[in-house]
Amino acid sequence: MLAKYQQLLEPINAFLQCQTPDAWLQQAKRPENLTVILTDHLICELKAAQSAMYLIRRYAVDEQSAEALLAWLKPYEDFTYRQVGDWRELADYNRLNKSMMPKSDTPYGQELIDKMVLLIKEELHHFYQVLEIMQACGIEYDKITSSRYAKGLLRHVRTYEPQALIDKLICGAYIEARSCERFAMLAPHVDKQLGEFYISLLRSEARHYQDYLSLGEQIAGEDISARIAFFGEVEAELISSPDPDFKFHSGAPVSR
Repeated sequence: MLAKYQQLLEPINAFLQCQTPDAWLQQAKRPENLTVILTDHLICELKAAQSAMYLIRRYAVDEQSAEALLAWLKPYEDFTYRQVGDWRELADYNRLNKSMMPKSDTPYGQELIDKMVLLIKEELHHFYQVLEIMQACGIEYDKITSSRYAKGLLRHVRTYEPQALIDKLICGAYIEARSCERFAMLAPHVDKQLGEFYISLLRSEARHYQDYLSLGEQIAGEDISARIAFFGEVEAELISSPDPDFKFHSGAPVSR
């Protein structure tokens, strides 16, 4: 089944500057690590939605629309960070109750809104699907700490605009591309239900990385390949260097 996605994965693997270390895959395959893999994956889905929401709120819409975005994600954040609410009800909240209107002075606003709203809907749907799988596996959700990965990328974002936005979009592209690569690597080594779920995510994750890159190129209005290469080096170092904290996006596991 994974073979038919090889054409989709080829540009992902070319974009990433290193492959996931085999030592990470060996750790991820262990049944005793399923809880941390699924829990961290769950939280990553929410953080992806939050990051997209931040971009819309910060760069594209007015205050009223920004408040509607906050309300959209609040039940998911309440469940994840405050452990409030019933996870079974979350699917009922995955809709935006207001049309997003771009700021008149933002030339790229509508495209940013269109791509990021779709991404948020998909990430929240995936969030719910991970919860369903956790329930089927008898895994109760409990909070865990974040890995170093996203912070390690974002600490290199420039502090002035529009370069800060461009850097954030490039970081988003790398996060989505790495997720896609890891889903593909894990799929053959887990049970049938989880493997099929990981494979089902490949197409959307691949599109997300392309959306981030195309937005970055459009907003920059110039070649951003040097900046993409810079973040590729940062990302590869985070993935290939020793990492004592095993998570979905962690680096090379440290022997204990």
